[in-house]
Amino acid sequence: MLRNTVIPEAPMFKPEFPPQESETGVVLLDEDGKPEERVELAFKGLPEYDPVKSWNSDSSSPFRYWKIRDYAYAYRSKLTTPSIVAERFILAMDEFNNKKPPTPLLISYDPELLRKQAADSTRRFEEGNPLSVLDGIFMAIKDDIDCIPHPSKGGTSFFHEVRPIEEDAVCVARLRRCGVILVGKANMHELGLGTTGNNPIHGTARNPHAPERYTGGSSSGPAAIVASGLCSAALGTDGGGSVRIPSSLCGIVGLKSTYGRTDMKGSICDSGTVEIIGPITSSVEDAVLVYSAILGSSTAERISMKPSCPCLPDLTSHESSKILGSLRLGKYTEWFNDVFSTEISDKCEDVLSRLLETHGCKTVEIVIPELHEMRIAHIVAIGSESASGLNPDFEDGKKVMFTHDTRTNLALFQSFSASEYVAAQCLRRRLMYYHTEILKNVDVIVTPTTGMTAPVIPPSALSSGETDMQVTGNLMRFVVPANLLGFPAISVPVGYDKQGLPIGFQLIGRPWCEATILRLGAAIEELCSAPKKKPLQFYDILKGN
Repeated sequence: MLRNTVIPEAPMFKPEFPPQESETGVVLLDEDGKPEERVELAFKGLPEYDPVKSWNSDSSSPFRYWKIRDYAYAYRSKLTTPSIVAERFILAMDEFNNKKPPTPLLISYDPELLRKQAADSTRRFEEGNPLSVLDGIFMAIKDDIDCIPHPSKGGTSFFHEVRPIEEDAVCVARLRRCGVILVGKANMHELGLGTTGNNPIHGTARNPHAPERYTGGSSSGPAAIVASGLCSAALGTDGGGSVRIPSSLCGIVGLKSTYGRTDMKGSICDSGTVEIIGPITSSVEDAVLVYSAILGSSTAERISMKPSCPCLPDLTSHESSKILGSLRLGKYTEWFNDVFSTEISDKCEDVLSRLLETHGCKTVEIVIPELHEMRIAHIVAIGSESASGLNPDFEDGKKVMFTHDTRTNLALFQSFSASEYVAAQCLRRRLMYYHTEILKNVDVIVTPTTGMTAPVIPPSALSSGETDMQVTGNLMRFVVPANLLGFPAISVPVGYDKQGLPIGFQLIGRPWCEATILRLGAAIEELCSAPKKKPLQFYDILKGN
């Protein structure tokens, strides 16, 4: 389509944003400061919460995930220790690894390394010197983000051999400074080139709500390990919905920040123009805490993109409700309703009604031109950039080491011409103009996160992989604008379909305006807090129940 198309706009080779108005009711953060100090500021901006009440609730209480604040309370009150929790984690991992069929959450994992980190954290609590509210919090790192001493395989069998690592990724190093316990490298769709999470090499992670179904991808392991209760948070990468899709399908929260907001150094996809590293958590407030730790642009991005000062919503402020009520939510109805099952759009429509009724948030009808062209521009951009990075290994005799799924995708990507890549960047500029104009009249664009709930895993796909473009199209239907144009977006769970499968609601914000989507996400989470469905595969490693 793009090869013989004349597009008058000049190419935009990475997102370029006009200056944005400052957000109100926020906590300003210093991206040059210490990550543990940013986490402390984020913590002070969280709403009132009583962890004592949560800790003392009995087994008959409705299901809920433990928050990071619950762990911090239990450690500080000496109700448990990171070392005790680590032993529960190790037992649960042993059980997972022995499941039939296999349910591989981690590709690289060392129980002794985990015990050492937990012992160090336990000692800090005994001495009364925890590094931050994240000290002793268990987190998994997607296998395309460097985390020493674990290799970064990117879900392949060999990539660590051609790309050895020497240090943590920047975002991982920031988490270490906060005392986070890094449990290992989480499973993923090979090289991130898929949306289901299928991986015939290491095994396919399964959806904790329905083990016969996919988690979504490519951050499959991170989403599954958080949804299973084994980790409070995980880091994923998102170049085409790879944080938001699995978060939606697994009933948890996935945050994609503005392109350039977080330093990508130390990730396999660190040279692309659509990818970010983002947190996957069980609650919006936990996403706030983890995001505050990892944020901070690279020097190059600060020079070229001139990001505004990072900030978070002050959810303790009396103004917060007033700010919520002033938000205008943009809804393109034709797109919003383009779902595999109307259960998804109906559930998301109900959220908009409740936001209006409870907070006064008005929904404004919008029209987004050239959605089909945007999907093409995105696949040409991310595909060309992926092929460019992988071509040396692909042509160096390692083609046979990739899965059939990956080979199919790379064959498609290698068919794109230079003129098509440039045309995609011209489209990016045009589409940026459309969205910038829309976001002058609304504060947030709202959609379902995915066009379908978790798809069933075909038995044959476990050993041979799978390329199902209809499933891919359904899963990616709403996620592309935030990647191609670099906008921040978040997926928040809002309920379930008739089969009990989670449904996610997506908020797309203005550039650098993470505070707005986090504020609105927290409000949606509160509106949709009950009843929460306990996943079929769930472990309470905090209390050991």
